[in-house]
Amino acid sequence: MKTPFRALKIPRPVLALGAVSLMNDTSSEMVFPLLPLFLRSLGAPPALIGLIEGLAETTASLLKLFSGWLADRVGKHRALAFWGYALAAFTRPLLAFATAPVQVLGLRFIDRFGKGIRTAPRDALIAVSTAPENRGLAFGYHRAMDNLGAAIGPALATLILLLAPENYRLVFLVAAVPALLSLGVFGWGVRHLPSMPRSQAKHPLSGARGLMRGRFGAYLGCVLVFTLGNSSDAFLLMRAQDVGAPAAIAPLLWMGLNLLRSAFSVYGGWLADRHGRLRTLRWGWLCYALVYAGFGYASALWQMVGLFALYAAFYALTEGAERALVAEFAPAEQSGQAYGLFHFVVGAAALPASVLFGWLWQVGGAHVAFLTGATLACLAALGLGVSARQPNAGN
Repeated sequence: MKTPFRALKIPRPVLALGAVSLMNDTSSEMVFPLLPLFLRSLGAPPALIGLIEGLAETTASLLKLFSGWLADRVGKHRALAFWGYALAAFTRPLLAFATAPVQVLGLRFIDRFGKGIRTAPRDALIAVSTAPENRGLAFGYHRAMDNLGAAIGPALATLILLLAPENYRLVFLVAAVPALLSLGVFGWGVRHLPSMPRSQAKHPLSGARGLMRGRFGAYLGCVLVFTLGNSSDAFLLMRAQDVGAPAAIAPLLWMGLNLLRSAFSVYGGWLADRHGRLRTLRWGWLCYALVYAGFGYASALWQMVGLFALYAAFYALTEGAERALVAEFAPAEQSGQAYGLFHFVVGAAALPASVLFGWLWQVGGAHVAFLTGATLACLAALGLGVSARQPNAGN
């Protein structure tokens, strides 16, 4: 049997975009876990910290809708993706010189503004640079690099803080290095791209209406149902603590999860290409349901470790397949907007999902909250099963 890497020579732009995500996520994950502590040291109250994060993430979600449409309309996917990364790269070292919470708010806003601009055009670039039959693997590779950066970043930040305790400003300065290097990799590697047809949609709403009428709209509905049951992963760490995991092991569980996600993602994307993306995504969502049901009733630390490993398998089965299906169900001239809608739905549903989960945990206990998430995942998988039986629903 062919292995994933023997089955495909990953195109140079996709390799480069993976390396860019690796370096950018290393940088961001060095910074953002420390921001609440840094803001507290500047005298920011908890309410302001929550406001800063809420505004930043809402901005990114809304901009993904606009940037995808704009990239399709003017044909500037590469430029928008580059400047999105550049905004983040140039704001991170400035955090080291912030002396007031309002300055951190402004810099965090600009950083998330950059994320909102780049995400949809970048995913469209990956899709257009890869043969349709290999897109699952391409997106799986990209997610593997992203997850690897999410594991490296906190490790580097921890090392710096061990050598220079509470010196957050030094961490911010060091974090700027991989972010700035990623811009050079982008400029060198993301070139000679296939031409992309331009969208005729005159404004984002008209383009979105057309997309939502077809199979893409039905697919996005399934994604919405699943995401409403996909609460913050912070609840998993809370649950691990409930069954006896010491606080010191939480970072190790988190790092291990990201390392396993990185290790499995390429193979998961290849499986999606080989066995069908809808089928693989359905397996992944059912795996999620099994994991969440397990978290609801787990009573020992060894069970938690096993569930975290299985949770990484869920990510591997879904991350490449989800993004490949967007390109499969949307017309080529609206790929940027389709990815913008996809990321917007996922981002917009994340807040109510976590609020619902937290409320269910509070009033009914952990098992009720986790079983509700598992049930929503099963309903979403059932919806995918219906889509798979429709004519021309893709592989």
